[in-house]
Amino acid sequence: MLENFEYSFTHHAVLSQGLMWTCFAIAVLVLLFLDLFVFNRKNEVPSFAHTLWVCVAYIGAGLLFGVFVWYEEGTSKAMEYFTGFLVEKSLSMDNIFVMSVIFTSIGVPRIYQHRVLFWGILGAIVMRALLIGVGEALISNFHWVLYLFSAFLIYTGTKMIMDHQQNAEEENNEEKIKNSRIYKTIEKYLPVTHQIDGPHFITVKKGKHYITPLLFALITIELMDVVFALDSIPAIFLLTEDVFIVYTSNIFAILGLRALYFLLEAAVHRFIYLKHALSIVLIFIGAKIFLPFIGIHLQTWHSLAITFALLFGGIFFSLFKENHQKA
Repeated sequence: MLENFEYSFTHHAVLSQGLMWTCFAIAVLVLLFLDLFVFNRKNEVPSFAHTLWVCVAYIGAGLLFGVFVWYEEGTSKAMEYFTGFLVEKSLSMDNIFVMSVIFTSIGVPRIYQHRVLFWGILGAIVMRALLIGVGEALISNFHWVLYLFSAFLIYTGTKMIMDHQQNAEEENNEEKIKNSRIYKTIEKYLPVTHQIDGPHFITVKKGKHYITPLLFALITIELMDVVFALDSIPAIFLLTEDVFIVYTSNIFAILGLRALYFLLEAAVHRFIYLKHALSIVLIFIGAKIFLPFIGIHLQTWHSLAITFALLFGGIFFSLFKENHQKA
């Protein structure tokens, strides 16, 4: 009888996980369909009002899925999902800044930027799946890898703070992109033209195929996303080892990145303390695994509350300083 009960419980858990993965896949496909055929049917620069509503819709979809996780898996899993969603959404601010610099340095017109970002997000969905799969395999076989993740996040957060201090003395960011190894490698090994050919990623000149600035920007953004994922994925694995929570919170956070980009590409420069707040969030998440050794035990909702407070504080102090300077 006990064996029958254990089999029934395991069978129910498998069905539940299958249902959740199916609902997630359907939700992502629906959002991608809406993005391609409803939200952005034409090659045009989206208006602020349109972008705002699309951004709200994506965030609402992500939060609604969190409610679904709450219903199916309980409060603890839902808090893990919401924390992962918040952390990844916040780290996307850096992606937005870098994407803006890439588009400016390569010379991609705003009218075609949403096309590049759409395919960039599709690539990110696949790439995140691969990276999360590798991370899960490492943790399953070598649990001590979590301590390496922790040390890496503490180092990254500390380095980010130090970089912010000397940012004003460094060369401008467009020159950094042009002089970067990624940029030079693409130009060295692939035939590139710097002329825009409408919305096309590849153009033909004198019988030879060339990569247009759109595809050049797409490749650069995809490679930069891998670099950013090296921060965000370890951060979420330190919050939870549940692959479903890690992947779904990651994907729902980046799905609305295109709308968020057009909404915040100019405003993101105003939040001067947000990067400092993100740095502290990374240090906090990295250090959290060591807290039980000194008698401090944080609940999942504690992590969510502290993360939210740090990020809100960064935005608040940025706006406060801006208003103070204007006064």
